[in-house]
Amino acid sequence: MADKLIITLAQLNQQVGDLAANAASVRRVRAQASDSDLIVFPEMHLIGYPPEDLILKPALVERAAQELEKLALDTADGGPALLVGSVFVRDGALHNGVALLEGGRIAAVRFKYELPNYGTFDEKRYFLPGPLPEPVLFKGAMIGLPICEDIWQPDVCRHLAQLGAEMFICVNGSPYEIDKNVLRIDGVAKRRAIDTGIPLAFVNRIGGQDELVFDGGSFVVGPEGALWVQAPDWEEAVVRTEWSRVAVGNGHRWRCSPGDMTESTEHPEDIYCAMVLGLRDYVNKNGFPGVVLGLSGGIDSAITAAIAVDALGADRVWCVMLPSRYTSQESLDDAAACAALLGTRLDTIPIEAAVDGYTDMLAPVFGDRAADTTEENLQSRIRGTTLMALSNKFGPMLVTTGNKSEMSVGYATIYGDMNGGYNPIKDAYKTTVFAISAWRNTRRPKIGLGPDGPVMPANVIIKPPSAELREDQKDSDSLPEYGVLDAILNHLIEQERSVDQIVGEGFDRAVVTRIERLLHLAEYKRRQAPPGVKLGMRNFGRDRRYPITHGFRTA
Repeated sequence: MADKLIITLAQLNQQVGDLAANAASVRRVRAQASDSDLIVFPEMHLIGYPPEDLILKPALVERAAQELEKLALDTADGGPALLVGSVFVRDGALHNGVALLEGGRIAAVRFKYELPNYGTFDEKRYFLPGPLPEPVLFKGAMIGLPICEDIWQPDVCRHLAQLGAEMFICVNGSPYEIDKNVLRIDGVAKRRAIDTGIPLAFVNRIGGQDELVFDGGSFVVGPEGALWVQAPDWEEAVVRTEWSRVAVGNGHRWRCSPGDMTESTEHPEDIYCAMVLGLRDYVNKNGFPGVVLGLSGGIDSAITAAIAVDALGADRVWCVMLPSRYTSQESLDDAAACAALLGTRLDTIPIEAAVDGYTDMLAPVFGDRAADTTEENLQSRIRGTTLMALSNKFGPMLVTTGNKSEMSVGYATIYGDMNGGYNPIKDAYKTTVFAISAWRNTRRPKIGLGPDGPVMPANVIIKPPSAELREDQKDSDSLPEYGVLDAILNHLIEQERSVDQIVGEGFDRAVVTRIERLLHLAEYKRRQAPPGVKLGMRNFGRDRRYPITHGFRTA
C-alpha cells in the first residue's frame, strides 16, 4: 500500500479517428513523465472526442481495441500505469469508458453512466450507459473514475463514495462555452468534492474539433472546495500532481500537495482564443496550406484576418480586396492598412468587369425591372466565386467572415459572402465583434502568432458598418442599431423567449416581430453555411436545430 502517489494529468489535443496519432501521444507523455505512478488522459483519448457517427464503424471499434491492448502491453516495463479513454463493446453494445492499464494488461474498465443528450451532445445515439461504477484499487488507493457528465449529477460520486472511493479522477471532453470554466469548477467539481468529502482531479482535452473547441483548464479540488492545482487553458499541458495519504482522526485521506496554479484566461480573451484555436486546428488537421479571405475594409473581415494570422502566422494568410464602384477610398485604405499591420499578402481584384458582364447577360431577361437587392447580391456572389477560384487554383481554404447577427436575420448572401470552408466569427454577435476587435488592438492573445501591436486602424472599429453594395449604404438603413438587435437576438436565440416576453423587457413590438420573422426565414441559409466556432450556449448547427419549414410564430 503506497503512502504517496505521483499522478500526472495529460491535457492534450486529439485527432478524431487517428488512433495511431493518439496512441503515440500517450507514449510520448509516458516517456516524458516516467517517474509517475499514474498518467491520466482526457475522455475517449484513443478515439478522439466527439467521434460522432464515426464510432458506428466496426473497423474503428476493432482497431481501438487493438491499440488499447498494445498500450497495455507497454506498461509491462514497470513504468507508469495509464488511464486511457476509449470505446468498449459489451454484449453487442457500445460504451464510452476508461481503462486502467497496469502491469502489461487492462487491469480495469469503467463505463460512463450519465450520457449527455442536450446541446452539442447526443451520446445516447451511440452508447448505452454503464452500471453505476465501482472504485478501482490502485497501489492501495480506492479511486473513483467518473467520466465527464458523471460529475454534473450527484449520483455517481455519491455511489462511489459509499463504496469507499478515496479520490475521484474525472476524464473529460468538455467543450468551451463562455463562462463554462467557472461553472465546471465552482458549480460542479467543488460541489461534488464538498458533498462527498473526497478530492477530485478533472482532466480535460484541448483543441478544435469542427465547431467545438476544448479549452483544457484541468484542475484538482480538495474536499473543502479549495483549488489545489490549476492547469493552463488553451494549450497542451502535462501537469504533475503529488498525493499523500495523511492521517485524519481514526482514519486517513488522500491529499494533493498544492501545485501549479495558472489563472484562467479572462474575457474577452477567452472568446478570441477559442476562435484562434478552432481555426488553427480546422486548417491544420484538414491539411490546408493556409487560408484566403476577402478583406473589405470593414470590421468583420478585419478581425477575421487578425484571427487567421494569430492562428496560422502571416505567411499562411492571403487577403484579397475585391472593390466595386461602391467601394469607398476609405475602405480601400483601411483594408491596405489592416494587411500592412498584420504582415499579410494583399491582392486587389476589381469586380466591375464581372458585374458589367452579368448585367449585360441578364439584361434581356430582367427587362425594365428596377434594380434591387438582386444586383447587390450579384456583387457578393461574384466576390464569393472569385475567392473560391483562388482557393481552387492555389489550395488555401476560403475563410468566411459573417457574424452571428447577420446570420441570424439573413443579412448574408448565400453562394456569395457565405462561401467558404470555415467561419471563426460565426457565433459572435456584432457587438462581440466590436469588443474583441478593440481588445485585440491593444493586446496579443496568449496563443497568438500575430503582431503585438494594433491589427487594424481605429477607424475600422468606429466607422458605421456598411456592405457597400449601393450608394451611401449603411447597415442601420434596414436593421436596428446592433446594440438593440443583438439584445433581441439574445432573447430569441439563447433564451428562446417569445415576442410578448421580449416586449415586456421594453423593446418595440414591431421591431421584435420583424426580427423574429427574419430569424425564421433565414434558416435555409444557415443550413448551408460553413461550420464555425461555438462560443455560446445556442450556436447555429450543433445546438439550435430548428426545422427549415414551419409556421410557428410567437407573435
